[in-house]
Amino acid sequence: MPAPHVVVLTTGGTIASLKDPDTGAVRAAASPEDLLQLVPDVGDIADVTPRPAMAINSWNITPPMMLDLVTTAIDALRDDVTSGVVVTHGTDTVEETGMLAWMLNPTGKPVVLTAAMRNLSEAGPDGPRNLRDAIRVAASPESRNWRSLLVVNETIHDARFVTKTSTVNPSTFASPHGGPAGEASVTGIEFFRPPGEHGTVSPAHLNAEVPIVKTWTGMDASMIDWYRERGVDGLVLEGSGAGNVPGAILPGIERMIAADRPVVLTTRCISGPLAPVYGTGGASGGGFDLMRAGVIPASRLTAQKARIALLAHIGASMTNDAINQWFRGV
Repeated sequence: MPAPHVVVLTTGGTIASLKDPDTGAVRAAASPEDLLQLVPDVGDIADVTPRPAMAINSWNITPPMMLDLVTTAIDALRDDVTSGVVVTHGTDTVEETGMLAWMLNPTGKPVVLTAAMRNLSEAGPDGPRNLRDAIRVAASPESRNWRSLLVVNETIHDARFVTKTSTVNPSTFASPHGGPAGEASVTGIEFFRPPGEHGTVSPAHLNAEVPIVKTWTGMDASMIDWYRERGVDGLVLEGSGAGNVPGAILPGIERMIAADRPVVLTTRCISGPLAPVYGTGGASGGGFDLMRAGVIPASRLTAQKARIALLAHIGASMTNDAINQWFRGV
């Protein structure tokens, strides 16, 4: 029986970075072949084809770049001989790329992202082991129908819900909503639950302008109005608690919605669903009032994931009603 075939797309990031001996700065320098040489038994796991996609710090990856990267991964998955695709990525924005891959991947085969917190010049770099485990997951038949996963620290995360929680600790990635999806341990690949089902989206572009506005106490509507007057295509609000914002900005939100710009609500809390129960039926800014005004709840998504999702929906020319329905079911 032939070995599973896995395509590895590299983009740079800490997992491919080395310290410059002259300047001391850490930069992406390792080629795809260099990375695979750090996994000496890779040939026993899968037949691997390395492909450089880009070499960039992930904080500089733009949404159109993410779309190109995810499209490249999905195109590779359409090849019948390919079992899965691994994408090496910087940790800063890997959750956004992972979210986009989850939304777009219709193939039944996984896009498996991986990353590292320690560069290759440090003692005990985590990248080689993470890459090995990601290839194992991509090659495993157990990963079928998982659209997009992040594999780090022997842990398999659903790309919808994983988020970076620490600036420097290698155990930075967590899945507050339901915990990890599985493990990539010495005993094998194990998933703790089946993948969720949801429709895919097919954006033509990710060029819309969608800012994230983090709300604060005492805030007024001037920033919301400024964005509307500027002509943004939509807005993501990061509220507090169960999904509440200062009441003074509600008129600005209503003006944004009246201008046919979708407004999506998230919370600054790291876990728990939005619970739009607070309000007066007027202008308190509680979640109940926001829903009455036509704000779209982003379920359990973080603001950065909700933004990528809204960009994809706008790029697919979906109506506000269709966007609302998608977010409520994610």
